[in-house]
Amino acid sequence: MLRIATRRSALARAQSHQTGQLLAARAGTEFTLVAMATTGDLQSDRAIGEFDVKGLFVDTIRAALRAGDVDLAIHSYKDLPSDPVAGLVIGAVPEREDPRDLLVTRDGRGLAALAATATVGTSSERRRVQLLRARPSLQVLAVRGNLDTRLRKVADGEYDAVVVAFAGLRRLYVPEADGGVGALGLPLKAVPLEAGEVLSAPAQGALAVECRQQDEVALAACAQIDHDATHRTVRAERAFLRRLGGGCLAPVGALATLSPAQGGQRLELLGMLGDPGRRRVLRMSDTGPEDQPEALGASLADQMVAAGGAELLDAITAARASAPETHP
Repeated sequence: MLRIATRRSALARAQSHQTGQLLAARAGTEFTLVAMATTGDLQSDRAIGEFDVKGLFVDTIRAALRAGDVDLAIHSYKDLPSDPVAGLVIGAVPEREDPRDLLVTRDGRGLAALAATATVGTSSERRRVQLLRARPSLQVLAVRGNLDTRLRKVADGEYDAVVVAFAGLRRLYVPEADGGVGALGLPLKAVPLEAGEVLSAPAQGALAVECRQQDEVALAACAQIDHDATHRTVRAERAFLRRLGGGCLAPVGALATLSPAQGGQRLELLGMLGDPGRRRVLRMSDTGPEDQPEALGASLADQMVAAGGAELLDAITAARASAPETHP
């Protein structure tokens, strides 16, 4: 019996249960979910950017895993800090869901068709800087709460739109042409935001199955559900994020894809770095061998720093240092 740690939200429990079912089908192991609250969950009234804690959506779960209180942890990979944790490893990355963001409105408008001063909800600096780059007059406002809460703010007219991850809707609700919004019974429609509009977060749509480095039983089970192509692309994206020195809250986007090439496949990586204060966005891409994802991610990050990214990173660091101290 594998004990799987999960956050308490409906989405976290759904994706952990789905991963448990995958383990049961492929590895023949039974599982039970152990729901936990993280720092980010316990202080949901605070804006995400106010936290100093790294891994605020995984901290208590990782502590329980290291202590041996659970055997596995299922994370939204994009929520994991880029630095590794001693004694823990990513045992598996199952096949990825759609990595794109969705623009959810009441009438199904795309980004270009929103009213000039429409209110758009997101707590992601990555999303905010790209939205304002595309549509400078939008009112992009912070929004917290679970997926249901965010969607209902649009249905009730509090916001004209919200931006959410496609993968979350697909995992939590019955997949539909409108991204699953109709499964809520709400008068909402969703339009995918393509990479040229809003580039997704590194590892968005992917799950990370984490376990203890020496737990042979858990590692053997994880090996049965690992998806090689997903694991390779996510490794490139995470290496890009790590080389830039950005955590999961940094305004960084990345998306890697595999394409056919002579003698095998090649990785293509598209990266983005934003300066929210000045609404500046730097985008670059590069390709490399499929068996060297970390090298590709690091190389693209170095190219970006040399092409002006260093200035953007300095501006982000300065803005955070000058922000007023906030208490719970």
